[in-house]
Amino acid sequence: MNAIYKSDAAQRDVEAAYRAMLDAWPVPKDELRIPTARGETFVVACGPRDAPPLLAFHGAQANAATWMFDSLIWSKHFRVYAVDVLGDAGFSAPERPALGSDAYVLWLDEVLATLNVERAAIVGVSLGGWLALDYATRRSERVEKLVLLCPAGVGGQKNLLLKALPLLFLGKWGHKKLREMVFGPSFGELPPAARDFAAFITLIGTSTRPRQLKIPIFSDAALARLTMPVLAIVGGKDVLLDSESTRRRLTTHAPRAEVRYLPDGHHFLPGQAEAIRDFLRGAS
Repeated sequence: MNAIYKSDAAQRDVEAAYRAMLDAWPVPKDELRIPTARGETFVVACGPRDAPPLLAFHGAQANAATWMFDSLIWSKHFRVYAVDVLGDAGFSAPERPALGSDAYVLWLDEVLATLNVERAAIVGVSLGGWLALDYATRRSERVEKLVLLCPAGVGGQKNLLLKALPLLFLGKWGHKKLREMVFGPSFGELPPAARDFAAFITLIGTSTRPRQLKIPIFSDAALARLTMPVLAIVGGKDVLLDSESTRRRLTTHAPRAEVRYLPDGHHFLPGQAEAIRDFLRGAS
């Protein structure tokens, strides 16, 4: 049985669509395949090779295409490395190590070594935010600045299942309503350039097996190790994660955290690329 995809045909469909997304990347890019002890890691790199490095980690049931539009803005100032996370719908190895172990930190050590990156800014969304936090709390000396979009692992997970189950039995209408709960109504009203990406994310959602896990929560002591400047952006209508708790804990325990709370924001927070650029380029 395929651990990630529901069938071999589903995998072929997602990979073909991903290739189309990569071919439409809006700025010149390099596609890198990095060998690691966990298997091959796929990275999309763009921006000047001598610019400050910026790593970007997508969320679950996604891949580096998450950042293709943000790269238009970020790659003017940074060498952007959009990483396909292990065990997701990209071109990296299908292995899914246990969260909370040292597996992901050691994996990223290898990736950074191959990229010749000693210290970098990191952006992470959702589960990618958890990965960014995991690395930053264990390797704080290697993280220049940290940006978290609706990060997992700070506030608790919400029980979406009770609300989702009835919708799953209501066909396309129910699935549409479920997507709106997670991503917000605006996810269906994106500008033309982003509609292919929205359709791609929908394809991944119907073609892959989600990670069945409870995401580890970082302790107060771990958050206190975030000694670099941190920007967190969270949505008040996030149905997956407790944004209020995320805001409170980061504000209380992370020494240099700035938290931007968007009351009407969902788990999908579009339009943040310029604010993130300004934070990353500002004085530390």
